Amino acid sequence: MDALPAVLGAAALLLLLLLTARLLLARRNSSPRTAPLSLLVVAGSGGHTTEILRLLSSLSQSYSPRHYIFADSDKMSEDKIRTFEQKRAETFSNSQFTLNRIPRCREVYQSWSSSVLTTLYSILYSFPLTFRLKPDLILCNGPGTCVPVCISALLLEILALKKVIIVYVESICRVETLSMSGKILYYFSDYFIVQWPALKEKYPKSIYLGRIV
Repeated sequence: MDALPAVLGAAALLLLLLLTARLLLARRNSSPRTAPLSLLVVAGSGGHTTEILRLLSSLSQSYSPRHYIFADSDKMSEDKIRTFEQKRAETFSNSQFTLNRIPRCREVYQSWSSSVLTTLYSILYSFPLTFRLKPDLILCNGPGTCVPVCISALLLEILALKKVIIVYVESICRVETLSMSGKILYYFSDYFIVQWPALKEKYPKSIYLGRIV
């Protein structure tokens, strides 16, 4: 019974992503049934990568290639992603993914004043990478690394280079308050998903789907 809310939430998220995919495909000139969607996934240290990989496990091969971005010092996320994709390749033989590293925008215990400079540097590094990848959809769930990546995607739209749909899923650990990344991207994401009703009450733009990881 405890797993039922997570299953229902994951199903609701999958439906949302499928609807988003249909919207994106409808904008293309190619057939909506055959054209894949380029997905950019932002991973992070701690439980962020574990949660995001659980979400990805419910997605079909239509979301391909999958471009992973994580901090250059985050070896643990890289190992988890490789393991995940190796298992996925057993089901989808033509599975495609890339691994991409960017400078960490803020280290643990780093002062907020100095983190402004490191974040700006991370944005400058992220923009040419995001421009090269040109994803259709970004999926992230709270690591600080997602802020420069999503800002880079917004710049692509501002410059009329590419419209990228941003789907932000707040971590299950956030019950009453948003993470710092969430507080920033709440105003810029296309879909902002929370997993606790208290957050939905505080942030009306958010979408409450229950527990999804």
